[in-house]
Amino acid sequence: MKNILKNKILLVLLGFFAIISCDEYLEEELRDAITPENFFNNDKEAELAVNGIYTLYHNNNLYRQRGLDDYNLSGADEVGPNRNVNGSIHNYLIAEGTADGNGVWSQLYEVVNGTTEFLANIDGNEKISEAARNQAVGELLFLRALAFFHLTNLWGDVPYFREMLNPIEAGELGRYDKDLIRTDMKEDLTRAISLLPESYSSADLGRATKWAAYALKAKFHLFDKEWALAKSDCDAIINNSHHTLLDNFADVFNQLDPTNSINNEHIFIIDFKADELNTTRTDDYNPRIRDEPSNRNENAFDEFGNPVLKSNGTQMKRWEYFQSLMLEQEEDMTGYGWAIPLPEIADRDNWQDGDLRYDATIVTEYLGFELAFPYYRKNWNLDQVNSVRYNHHENYIVFRLADIYLMAAEAENELNGPANAYPYVNKVRERAFDPDQPWSGMSQSEFREAMYSERKFELAAEGHRKMDLIRWGILLDVVKNTEHRSWNNPAANIQPYHVLLPVPQNQILLNANLLDSDPTNNGYR
Repeated sequence: MKNILKNKILLVLLGFFAIISCDEYLEEELRDAITPENFFNNDKEAELAVNGIYTLYHNNNLYRQRGLDDYNLSGADEVGPNRNVNGSIHNYLIAEGTADGNGVWSQLYEVVNGTTEFLANIDGNEKISEAARNQAVGELLFLRALAFFHLTNLWGDVPYFREMLNPIEAGELGRYDKDLIRTDMKEDLTRAISLLPESYSSADLGRATKWAAYALKAKFHLFDKEWALAKSDCDAIINNSHHTLLDNFADVFNQLDPTNSINNEHIFIIDFKADELNTTRTDDYNPRIRDEPSNRNENAFDEFGNPVLKSNGTQMKRWEYFQSLMLEQEEDMTGYGWAIPLPEIADRDNWQDGDLRYDATIVTEYLGFELAFPYYRKNWNLDQVNSVRYNHHENYIVFRLADIYLMAAEAENELNGPANAYPYVNKVRERAFDPDQPWSGMSQSEFREAMYSERKFELAAEGHRKMDLIRWGILLDVVKNTEHRSWNNPAANIQPYHVLLPVPQNQILLNANLLDSDPTNNGYR
């Protein structure tokens, strides 16, 4: 789906719907405007509307930069910066008006507004063919459910509506019980599953399929400890979909070729493209050459111990020689270094002996040079031809099949103990070890605790970790016992209420009713 929005009409359409209820606006002449009454007349217009919602997820506050990653990864036990930046989030100095997620909140509600408006105009619209209508409705239900998945994970109870509200109603809307919202989202996803196709042609890869809807529904059930339903949805994907585990773990993340960056393990991705819908998230994972390599300002010697000289006869520094070697293969380190492995996960000794995932996940030396910091190899791309600074094409992998296998294993263990859970987790571990090191002989509690680590190593830096720790009820213990670098100390500040964010200050200033059901604002007051 690399060409999903080149037409500015969608920006106009989305902007129009944001203000369509204003009486003053409705009094103006609209002969030449795009309105619900003169749009949604055919299949193509329905597709354009849905494409507009996909582009909302390409925003910096969600998947394009560190928007969702700030709250789904930072302040846990996987990711931190290589210097003193983003400290309010990493160190749990969050408060109303300080790192309270206002940008994430606002952008997710852009998705909710758009999907709700478009559903009202597409669902049941006989101007659109049944096939196109079913697909559009299925995609919109999925995309809205994904927004509420993040909203309820981050804030718990949040404003909720299923029909468009006028500005006065919207400005007075309070928070709804998250359980009600999530129940509705699971029902919506059940409908989406019945409407969405199983796969797409190459031009539309990246759109939500029925398997993406199954994956999101399974996530809802797992987070809500509805084990049997979570297991059933995972089994539907495992047993019936075309998705398979790749033979090589590193290949799952190989996006060097922008024309071939989606593989059969990916169930749902946010689809980026350089020069159009690009991403800068890769820059967070890429190193800065000013930091690398270690002992960077010492004199450089080649592999035979000979001094490396510049064209003027003076000796190169290590960083100059290192960079010259990278440039020879059209690479460089032009990133930010904002998202590097924390010391414990970067240490091979903390991984099980023989875990092949380590070298595909972590990099501590490159081109024969020891690096000053470790990096996430699975998320970096040093290519200076197809993936330059500020203009990357790497997709964000939201759901992949290995996650589904681990979710099924967890659900089965919680239901019946580990006996029938082993095949699921061992399917993932077959790829991770050679020779194979399958699990066996565990109690239910031992299996549960082993899964805490298995998900960490399989899914490191993929946006799952912090929410996993929260749903397991162990975030505080893990943070207090995780080694951070000297400029961060989250253990000194984290409190039980940090499992949620405060309703953002800007939203409260617009709507004081957001505090009616909880005057403490998730414990921050």
